[in-house]
Amino acid sequence: MAVVPVSDDEEPSTPAGRRRRVDARRNEDAVLEAAAAVFASSGVDAPVRQIAQAAGVGVGTVYRNFPQRSDLIAAVFRREVDACADEAATLAARFAPIDALERWLQRYAGFIATKQGLAAALHSGDPAYDALPAYFDQRFRPALEDLLARAGLPPDLDAGDLLRAVADLSHGAPRSERMVALLVDGLRHRLSSG
Repeated sequence: MAVVPVSDDEEPSTPAGRRRRVDARRNEDAVLEAAAAVFASSGVDAPVRQIAQAAGVGVGTVYRNFPQRSDLIAAVFRREVDACADEAATLAARFAPIDALERWLQRYAGFIATKQGLAAALHSGDPAYDALPAYFDQRFRPALEDLLARAGLPPDLDAGDLLRAVADLSHGAPRSERMVALLVDGLRHRLSSG
């Protein structure tokens, strides 16, 4: 029996149809990365053609994966939320608890500051976005609660309040990084005096 060479995209025991799924997933990832960059530079109303070109795919690939613009916007938002939320565990493993908390709050503030265009779309009243605020809360709240617990901050410190405070500091504040640092300094003081 002849040995069939296996590409990097296939596992030896998978049928040939598997390759298309791997390619489709790679195309979808490329579209989401490109859309995030294009939305950041040109806004969420940028032409699909611009996103497809940045992703290195055809316009049909974008529409096949995301039939409505709202599908693409929601997918980009979820992906960005996931990346930010997942970073909490990475930081917790690498830094002292209070430092991990500060770094993650700075990362979260950066997330908020760069999502102004997405925020306008998300608050447009389009029902396609109705589930996103709950998704935001389900991903960010536990990440922050874990960091707060690791830092030894009292459980009466509400993660939702802190998320809203940092978001408020990040909207339109040219020195939001400094404002978040001051907020964390207050948390450090609370730890040392507690």
